[in-house]
Amino acid sequence: MPKISVRGLRMPESPIRKLVPFAENAKKRGAEVIHLNIGQPDIKTPDVALKAIRNFKPDVVAYSHSAGDKSYREGLAKYYQKLGIHVDHTNILITTGGSEALMMTLNSVMDEGDEVIIPEPFYANYNGFLASAGIIVKPITSSIESGFSLPPISEFEKLITPKTKAILICNPGNPTGYLYTQDELNSLKEIVLKHDLFLISDEVYREFTYDGKKHISVLELEDLDQNTVLIDSVSKRYSMCGARVGFMVTKNRELLDTALKFAQARLSPPTIGQVAGEAALNTPDSYFSEVIEEYVERRNVLIEGLNKIDGVICPKPTGAFYCIAQLPVDDADKFAQWLLEEYSWNNKTIMVAPAQGFYSTPEIGKQQIRIAYVLNTTDLKDAIKVLDGALKVYPGKVNTNKKTPHNINTY
Repeated sequence: MPKISVRGLRMPESPIRKLVPFAENAKKRGAEVIHLNIGQPDIKTPDVALKAIRNFKPDVVAYSHSAGDKSYREGLAKYYQKLGIHVDHTNILITTGGSEALMMTLNSVMDEGDEVIIPEPFYANYNGFLASAGIIVKPITSSIESGFSLPPISEFEKLITPKTKAILICNPGNPTGYLYTQDELNSLKEIVLKHDLFLISDEVYREFTYDGKKHISVLELEDLDQNTVLIDSVSKRYSMCGARVGFMVTKNRELLDTALKFAQARLSPPTIGQVAGEAALNTPDSYFSEVIEEYVERRNVLIEGLNKIDGVICPKPTGAFYCIAQLPVDDADKFAQWLLEEYSWNNKTIMVAPAQGFYSTPEIGKQQIRIAYVLNTTDLKDAIKVLDGALKVYPGKVNTNKKTPHNINTY
């Protein structure tokens, strides 16, 4: 029998999707599954984007420029300029989702065997992107006790070798919802300049910040133009996950020219997705005000409910729409599967993402889950009841000394 490649075998399973067969079986048994495992918002896509798709007039859905439609890139440049990010359309490469933007960036700045430092827990698919490119992850662990704030820069220094080429962050964070401060970004700036590294920042949740906090882009940091790369996407901003349109933004001309060669090899980003994305730039500010208000309510309901459950610890996120909760269980992977196979409350159960898959360091996160609060508050309240009831009877429950994370408002 022909053999599968080593590269294919080392690709990790998605902790977000690997439990899908168990969820499907639960539904076949007649149970309602509340999906907290994936960041697919139930928020309506802006009307301007939907109308643009419906009114698409050309007789042929043709290729676009490999870098993306010029008019769309010009519109994006104006969007960034309003945020204080001073770029023009030549600094932007449109990609097939933020995933492709990150993969093109990694392939443009790193060779097989090179190393990237990433604060963990991090978006699980980073593991897949890096494994496919043969890049080595050097994780630096942030703690639930600190609310997943940036670890000390001295810890980054310990990991830097001649093979280190970049630091990768997600801001606000998936899976933690943590929003980096100006001081934390300045610390990263110092180490990036000191060691001449790239600072790659996944900023797809930029619009979603709460409690009066402001998002700061790496492209706003002074004296770092040649070292910074912004990864972006329409998926979450406009609740258009299926459009598959993302962006790579940088002022490093050599990097852009290199990435464009990868872009040419895949021909072009999705034409229809770009039509929707360009139209979405005209989304009124009221849309975001309403969406943010909705996410704040969902967050508050979820975090308050979780922290009332015996043994559960969950810091209050200040961005995105995810949280990491620590549970009084022996193994969150087993618990998540057990929920789908053996437990229900009022014929309902929940699907969560075991958090161990969001870490690179073995065994860390074994008692944690990631929850995406992308559903309405009624579903979230039911989910809390399911979790509370499940933990009362789960055979693998362990005793814990519940402690409130330092400096984190958990209600």
